[in-house]
Amino acid sequence: MSDRSPDLPTVILPTVTLPSGLAIPALGLGTWNMGENAARAKAEVAALKRGLDLGLTLIDTAEMYGDGGAEEITGEAIAGRRDEVFVVSKVYPHNASKKGVIEACERSLRRLSTDRIDLYLLHWRGSHPLAETVAGFETLRHEGKIGAWGVSNFDTDDMEDLFSVQDGHNCAANQVLYNLSRRGIEYDLLPWCQERGIPVMAYSPIEQGRILRNPDLIRIAKAQQATPAQVALAFLLERDGVIAIPKSADISRVEENAGSAEIELTDEDLDALDRAFPPPSKKQPLEML
Repeated sequence: MSDRSPDLPTVILPTVTLPSGLAIPALGLGTWNMGENAARAKAEVAALKRGLDLGLTLIDTAEMYGDGGAEEITGEAIAGRRDEVFVVSKVYPHNASKKGVIEACERSLRRLSTDRIDLYLLHWRGSHPLAETVAGFETLRHEGKIGAWGVSNFDTDDMEDLFSVQDGHNCAANQVLYNLSRRGIEYDLLPWCQERGIPVMAYSPIEQGRILRNPDLIRIAKAQQATPAQVALAFLLERDGVIAIPKSADISRVEENAGSAEIELTDEDLDALDRAFPPPSKKQPLEML
């Protein structure tokens, strides 16, 4: 039973297909910095619920965010409508031994008040061997506690290492820093993932607001009768296999972000964005926030 208001409009979102064949929204909801202040909790839950009402049914969280607080916020937002939502969470590298990842997942499940995480990611590469982490992920997957697993902040060589271990090819996604001002992955990592059908999840897709004062971005947005943030998100939605996960605890911003799915950038727009935010001409180290 859902508590969604039947008269709320949804946005027609593009989708990205996981290696399993499951189609998920290409635009979701981030939760970084949520769950850190009890005074903001009500607004954070309301923003996530509004996003779900608009069709942004992918929520990305992590045990790291607010020391589990963001997972609790997510759990509250999805209560009564779990089957509508594709939940992504992440495990700390120091918890990513075979035993540790299983125990961390159990804790996340309790905070989320659910029996499964749809996509469970290694937050970044740590000291535990990838083979151990993958073995833990595979155990969780076979037990039905996660639907699929993936990684975050993995560069191309990390992905090659991952694919060299047993069951490493079962990786279903790679979440990395990607936006107009951080296009380094377009040189090699993004094509590598696209060739193998592995979706890329773009975190900080508007660079935490820092790119929104760019005059070229503002000009394109005015021509599109849109906002700079919507154009920045639309740029990512143009990319095959890319999922954008902007975070906002403000309902109006969530609605604004959802509107980016209705923007069709022209070839002239894309050329102008390339001039303002040049794509990489050589390999760059993977950037992280």
